[in-house]
Amino acid sequence: MLLFTQPAELKQYFRQLPPTATIGFVPTMGALHEGHLTLVRLAKQQCTVVICSIFVNPTQFNNPEDLAKYPRTIEADSQMLESVGCDVLFLPEVTTMYPTPVRTTLDFGDLEKVLEGKFRAGHFNGVGLVVSKLFHLVKPDVAFFGQKDLQQCLIIKQLVRDYSFDLKLVIVPTMRETDGLAMSSRNRRLTKAQRQLAPQLYKALQTAQTELQNGQAVQTVQENFTTYLHQWAAFRVEYFEVANTLDLQSVMHCTHGQEIALVTAVFLGEIRLIDNLVFTF
Repeated sequence: MLLFTQPAELKQYFRQLPPTATIGFVPTMGALHEGHLTLVRLAKQQCTVVICSIFVNPTQFNNPEDLAKYPRTIEADSQMLESVGCDVLFLPEVTTMYPTPVRTTLDFGDLEKVLEGKFRAGHFNGVGLVVSKLFHLVKPDVAFFGQKDLQQCLIIKQLVRDYSFDLKLVIVPTMRETDGLAMSSRNRRLTKAQRQLAPQLYKALQTAQTELQNGQAVQTVQENFTTYLHQWAAFRVEYFEVANTLDLQSVMHCTHGQEIALVTAVFLGEIRLIDNLVFTF
């Protein structure tokens, strides 16, 4: 596996590829887990060359403490990527990605005003900026993202559409631990006791789906979700919404055949976990 830190190195590498080569791209912030590796494996199946980036993007953090505590495990990440056949690791510095202060802002309309956007001001502007930069530098034919960050996936779909990026997006279903917890880099920050509690989040989502399909009112399902998790003092629900999957606007009445997303963010201690469950009503 090749390691590049500068855009010029990427350009030189691309010049050596045959014209028919297809580039698969997996952008990450590191602290890799099996979910990331699944994306790389899928990219290997579909593309000639696979490039993975690791960059902890400061512009998408609205909490400086969260940025400071984000896990950074480059050596272990590199070994994991090499084990699944990643061809190139792009590892830029902050000064490489942001050589001058950014003055451009991106507006994703109503999509960024709900859920994560509502509680993390400026987050999706930062996501859009860094993904745009990476797409310009890597020029992928196919880019792979995980559905755990459902709103981010929709934001990037809009970005690709509005800015005419010439690439295909592949959204891969959420990878989960055997107990149901959605795989996330933040999970490694959980204490042993918190980790034992964490699967209750997915159980609450599954229960909410069952209740909706059994005819319970959306408001009742929302109340039950919060009541269930608040049995444990360690949990604090930031939001739980029943939404459509097109723009994540809230749904108060589900209709037969409609694709529904149950979307949530909760704090387990000081660790913020997000998850979602998508199904057809």
